[in-house]
Amino acid sequence: MLDDPFDLTGKKIFVAGHRGMVGAAVVRRLSGVACTILTASRDELDLRSQADVRAWMRAHTPDVVILAAAKVGGILANDTYPADFLYENLAIEVAVIQAAYEANVQKLVFLGSSCIYPKFAEQPISEDSLLTGALEPTNQWYAIAKIAGLKMCEAYRKQYGVDYISVMPTNLYGPGDNYDLQNSHVIPALIRKAHEAKIANATSMPIWGEGKVFREFLHVDDMADACVYLLQHYSGLQHVNVGSGTDITIYELAKLIAEVVGFRGSIATEPGKLEGTPRKLMDSSRLFAMGWKPHYDLRSGLEQAYASYVEQLGQGLARLSAP
Repeated sequence: MLDDPFDLTGKKIFVAGHRGMVGAAVVRRLSGVACTILTASRDELDLRSQADVRAWMRAHTPDVVILAAAKVGGILANDTYPADFLYENLAIEVAVIQAAYEANVQKLVFLGSSCIYPKFAEQPISEDSLLTGALEPTNQWYAIAKIAGLKMCEAYRKQYGVDYISVMPTNLYGPGDNYDLQNSHVIPALIRKAHEAKIANATSMPIWGEGKVFREFLHVDDMADACVYLLQHYSGLQHVNVGSGTDITIYELAKLIAEVVGFRGSIATEPGKLEGTPRKLMDSSRLFAMGWKPHYDLRSGLEQAYASYVEQLGQGLARLSAP
């Protein structure tokens, strides 16, 4: 904890990846702060290009950078496009972190992922578990890229004395999520499946695998709030876990989502499908000890997420693929 919080008043804050689910949530959170929010669309700035990012940073001189941009996807996407996940995330991190250093940015926040931890890490997973075992093979490419970004922040901090910090969110969900069944994460996929099953008066809803693995989830607006909280109150070499502190099996999650959506059929498992790490609950006690706690419990968060999904459908905004 900082004795004197980092004051955001009057600061120019660049949110890299502002159109993604996390970046958009960070922009929403910062809208209540007396700061200037800087954004750049993909048409304006290719975050993978070191030259373009360097030029943009020089022209706009941000005081703070929040690096929320990343190529993301679910277990199938990670397993299908390993080169894309490794290259694009590494390229973004290298371009943005180096350009921030050259532009004398006062503070940078790098958003990682809980997949950086070993597949069989002791539960709950503490920050000290990093690099103590083998990664989950299906998303190791994304994990390696995120570990590299975290280590870049550590290295620049040690060598140059810059105030770069890293935060590691658990599985996120909420407004702006991706509902493409081929590339989405588990909650948006289950929300879409339950909604479509309800509309079709189906008798059952399929889930990926047997549903026995455990996962922890955090509403994206809680993640954004934690990100801003740490920006203001934390400065240290050690990355910080950001989670809800509780987990649930995918089968129980599917039942809860069915209840929220109003689907009354059965849950049909698909044994043999890739399910990933058996359990992934993060130890967020360091963050909680600083005084931060999440606002949403899982049910209320899912209710808000489903309402957002229905609204997106009505506006033609939800990112969908054919069933």
